[in-house]
Amino acid sequence: MPERPNVVRAGHAVLYVTDLDASRTFYEDLLGLHPVHRTADAVYLRGWEEREWSLALRRASAAGVRHLAFKVWEEADLDRVVALARRLEVPWREEEEFDRPRMVRVQDPSGFPLAFYRRAGRYPSRLQAYHEYRGPGLQRLDHFNLFCPDVPRALAFYTEELGLRLTEYTVDEEERVWAAWLQRKGNVHDVALTTGAGPRLHHVAYWVPDPLAVLRAADILAAAGHLEALERGPGRHGISNAMFLYLRDPDGHRVELYTGDYLTVDPEFEPARWHLQDPRRQTLWGQRAPESWFQEGSRVEAFGGGWVEVAG
Repeated sequence: MPERPNVVRAGHAVLYVTDLDASRTFYEDLLGLHPVHRTADAVYLRGWEEREWSLALRRASAAGVRHLAFKVWEEADLDRVVALARRLEVPWREEEEFDRPRMVRVQDPSGFPLAFYRRAGRYPSRLQAYHEYRGPGLQRLDHFNLFCPDVPRALAFYTEELGLRLTEYTVDEEERVWAAWLQRKGNVHDVALTTGAGPRLHHVAYWVPDPLAVLRAADILAAAGHLEALERGPGRHGISNAMFLYLRDPDGHRVELYTGDYLTVDPEFEPARWHLQDPRRQTLWGQRAPESWFQEGSRVEAFGGGWVEVAG
């Protein structure tokens, strides 16, 4: 089998937004992400712990996802991504982004626009600049969650071709995998795959330092007159054990604030199996998820422009 690219972790997301000022206010002023670069049509943001940006907001006529990116271990891994794209006969090209002098973009077999990069502009950590903290203290990008019409197919791509490791999964009555949580960085997931109409982004998740940060985010948004941004939570997932709060930004992109999961680095680690009918998997405690949480997601950009057609 050809050598796989060595994926390190979820790296960044680039979202199209229709009102850049409103989005900047949401992510920067209310959630407290820190800008590293601004242009007339884009802003690049990072969490307090991060040494490179993890979220880019680009002004556009319609909201959606430009791409989701993974960082790789060495420059040669980008050549391995190119070889993988050629072998699978999926579209690919080389691109640049601010602070990312070389990226390889592919449209994966499920239709998601993925980018891979190694080199990135680096900035001093602001983790201990406690006197400057604002918002709930978002530390770092944690994971992406994707709506997929065919989870087993997507699971095979991420495990067999990209080398991500399975940590938890859900099966239906026929023992078909309905959802899967996959990691490279040693916690529960860098990417989750959930059965649903897709390809669409369900959410981008940021790690926060403790459960109080989850509550602080709810207080901040409600007090600032953004109660409608609170979609689900706070609560605790059965899957991942994490405390959560789901938010909707001004364009409807979903953001999860996330804390309290566990390590998965041991070679003896055995993935946790859940049944689809077990109500504890989504909500160990907390209110039931609204219908929007199951049905709504962000569309993703097609390789040649426009949007990938949603199926399922």
